[in-house]
Amino acid sequence: MAYLWTKTFHLLFVIAWMAAVFYLPRILVNLAETRGQPEVQARLLLMGRRLYGFGHAMFGIAVVLGFVLWLGYKFAPGSFPDLVAGMKWMHAKLGLVALLLAYYIVAGRWLKGVAAGRALPSPTTMRWFNELPLLALVPIIYLVLAKPF
Repeated sequence: MAYLWTKTFHLLFVIAWMAAVFYLPRILVNLAETRGQPEVQARLLLMGRRLYGFGHAMFGIAVVLGFVLWLGYKFAPGSFPDLVAGMKWMHAKLGLVALLLAYYIVAGRWLKGVAAGRALPSPTTMRWFNELPLLALVPIIYLVLAKPF
């Protein structure tokens, strides 16, 4: 039962983090499109800063719960299965998650750069940047569901 509850909350926090991963670049698109509108930009920067912090908190909790799922069998052998053996797909998944985290950090640095007065790339470039997480999320979902290797 502990395993299922831990997995449920891990997924909940992953979903919350992914919401931030998808929405923060959209805020950057809006910032790129509203140059010369200081009131709008100030509101978007505030939203972006709050979302960035929220996303980091959600990621941190998801990682902690992921470690509990991964190593819980060592501390509560009756409650958690041994998931270490036969999980080579997990390496690929974690590599893609690391890429998503790097993407999120880049978005956060661009947000901080705008707050410091630096310009963003063009709105078109930001729109393309906004779509990149899908390139990692689709294979992550496949790896988790299919466990191909």
